[in-house]
Amino acid sequence: MFKKPLPAILHLFVYLGFIIINIEVLEIIIDGLFGTHRIFAPVFKGLYPSLINIFEFLAISVLVSCAIFLVRRNIIKVKRFDGEEMKRWPKLDANLILSIEIFLMICFLSMNTSDGILQSRGSEHYISTGDFFFTSFLKPLFNGLGTSELIFIERFGWWAHIMGIFAFAMYVFTDSKHLHIFISFPNTYFSKLDPAGRLSNMPEVTKEVKLMLNLPVDSGNENVAPGRFGAKDVQDLTWKNLMEAYSCTECGRCTSQCPANLTGKKLSPRKIMMDTRDRLEEVGRNIEANGKDHQDGKSLLGDYITVEEIMACTTCNACVEACPVNIDPVSIILQLRRFKIMEESQAPAAWNGMFSNIENNFAPWKFSPSDRLNWVQKLNQ
Repeated sequence: MFKKPLPAILHLFVYLGFIIINIEVLEIIIDGLFGTHRIFAPVFKGLYPSLINIFEFLAISVLVSCAIFLVRRNIIKVKRFDGEEMKRWPKLDANLILSIEIFLMICFLSMNTSDGILQSRGSEHYISTGDFFFTSFLKPLFNGLGTSELIFIERFGWWAHIMGIFAFAMYVFTDSKHLHIFISFPNTYFSKLDPAGRLSNMPEVTKEVKLMLNLPVDSGNENVAPGRFGAKDVQDLTWKNLMEAYSCTECGRCTSQCPANLTGKKLSPRKIMMDTRDRLEEVGRNIEANGKDHQDGKSLLGDYITVEEIMACTTCNACVEACPVNIDPVSIILQLRRFKIMEESQAPAAWNGMFSNIENNFAPWKFSPSDRLNWVQKLNQ
C-alpha cells in the first residue's frame, strides 16, 4: 500500500477509523438492548471524553479521506480507476460505498454534537460526560435548536449510524467488491512464498517426465488418470485463485503497471480477476438453482476472458509486484493458456516452432546442440 503514500495514508485512516470506532458501536448496541445511555461513561469516568475525542478524530479523518477518494475518482479522474471493466456497476459500487461511509460519519458527529448540547441543558436520559473536543466546534450550528429537535437529531444519528453499519456489513458480504476488507488478510497469509517469476510445474506432466526418465514417482499416483491440462472454467482453478478473485480491491495498480496494457493490448490483470469473480458468482447461482452438475454452456475462457487477452501477457509479473494484497493474476492466465495449448492445440505458429525446437534442440532456436558453440571459433580469427 505504501508504494503510493497518499492513498496509503488515507486508507489507513479509513481502516483504523472503522476498526476503532467499533468500540463505540459496541456501546451503542448495549445501550439499545438495555435502554441505557453511554453505559461506558461511568466505567471509564475521566477517560471517557478522551476516548470519544479519539473516535471523533478518526470519524473526521474517515470523512475527509472518503471525500478525497470521491474527488480522485470523479473529478480528477485518476487514470487507473478507468477502464472498460470499471464502467457501470464497479464505478457505482465504489462511489456508493464512499458516500455511505461519509453519511455514517456525519450521523456519528451529529449525534455527539446534539448529545453534548442536551447534556449541558440537563435533559433527562442524557448523562453528563464532559465536552467532546471536535464536536464542540459544531455546537454553534445546533445551539439555536429546541430540545425536542436536538433529541430527534440525536436519535436519528443513533439509529442511522447503527443501522447503517449493519446494512453496510450485509452489503459488503453480498454485492460489493469491498469484501476484500475481510478476505485480503487470509489471502495475504496464504501467499506464495516462491519468487514471483517462478512458474509452477503441472503434476501430471512432471509425473510423465519422471516415468520417461525412470525416476521414482509418488506412490499411489501411478494409475491416477490425469485431469484437465490447465483451466477452462473456474472449477479448474485452485482455491487460492478463487480467494484472490474475491480479494481484488479493483484499485487498478496491476493494470497501470502491465506493459501489455500500456502498449494498447486488451489485457488488463484487474479485468482477469474481476471476470474470474463474476464467473464464479454465476456458477454459484447455477448450483444454487439447478444443482452442482448443471452446465450452462459457458466458461471462463471464451465467454469472459478472450484468447487475445491471455496471449498478450508477457509473464513479467509486474502486476503481482504492484498488488497491495498479493494477488497473482499471472497464475490464472498461465492455466488458461495451458488449456488452450495442451487441450485444444491452439498455440500461435511461432510458439509451435519454439516448442518443437525445445523438444528437438533443447533451446528455442533452430540450431543443433552440437553447433551451439560454433560462434566461439570465430573469436580468435
